[in-house]
Amino acid sequence: MRVLYFHGFASSPASAKITALRPILEREGIELVTPDLNVPSFEKLDWEALIRLGVSRFDDSHPSAIVGSSLGALLALEVVNRGRHAPLVLIAPALGVARRWRERMPDGDPITVFNFARNANVPIHRAFFDQITNVTVDLEPPPVRVTVIMGRKDETVPFAVVEETWQSWMSAGLVAGSEFIELAEGDHSLTSEAGLIATQIRRAIANAPASSS
Repeated sequence: MRVLYFHGFASSPASAKITALRPILEREGIELVTPDLNVPSFEKLDWEALIRLGVSRFDDSHPSAIVGSSLGALLALEVVNRGRHAPLVLIAPALGVARRWRERMPDGDPITVFNFARNANVPIHRAFFDQITNVTVDLEPPPVRVTVIMGRKDETVPFAVVEETWQSWMSAGLVAGSEFIELAEGDHSLTSEAGLIATQIRRAIANAPASSS
């Protein structure tokens, strides 16, 4: 069994959550497929290149579920909306947030941000943020079963914004079995919740259509 995992912005396949999840799932014969989303590079990150990579890795791995962390959740939604269907597990997803980045963007190009994978401040071209502020894939509910795991103490993605997006999805109609999991003490990293996340991944796999596995 394979699970396609999309890491977050300024992260890598060596992220703390992936490192915590991999041994838990491998004991049960579940392989995490974790592409490096820094394409063509972090400094020149390109949203369309990310989508092409995500779709390609889905086609190569035939996953039973897709996991998206933070900005990786938007990529997961894009892949599903392009006809690559598998249940979703979205961890601290950047739902409803991308379009708000425009208001907080500093002047200049490139823009310097903290890169967690490199543990340093790194420049990135402004064009990526211009692309992201136009992403609308989270406006409509996904066409597959989705689980959102969100902490109330998330310091990066506002809980209220994600909750509002979820409510709009519910009004528009979610696939049966979809669930919003609220963690009262959860932060953005949710690394300490690896056990819970693994449980939700198992549930997603158990509910995967036969064709996706």
